[in-house]
Amino acid sequence: MAREAIKARERKREKLVARYAEKRAALKAAGDYEALDKLPRNSSKVRLHNRCKLTGRPKGYMRKFGINRVTFREMANEGKIPGVTKASW
Repeated sequence: MAREAIKARERKREKLVARYAEKRAALKAAGDYEALDKLPRNSSKVRLHNRCKLTGRPKGYMRKFGINRVTFREMANEGKIPGVTKASW
């Protein structure tokens, strides 16, 4: 499991991206790159990294569910994800 500080840092970045999204888009459209440089670095969407919402694991992330593959498998086997069944043919 990821440390709480790493998960908190990622949540903080998500808030910054949401706060500055409109301003950043307007500055890009105007071509004002000096003003873009003065915005916080973490307000850029590029700096976000998908992490599992439950464990914070950065790899094996499944966008559709918002969790990683390991957690997904555990929850699917326990029947906690609606509509997901184990394949058999």
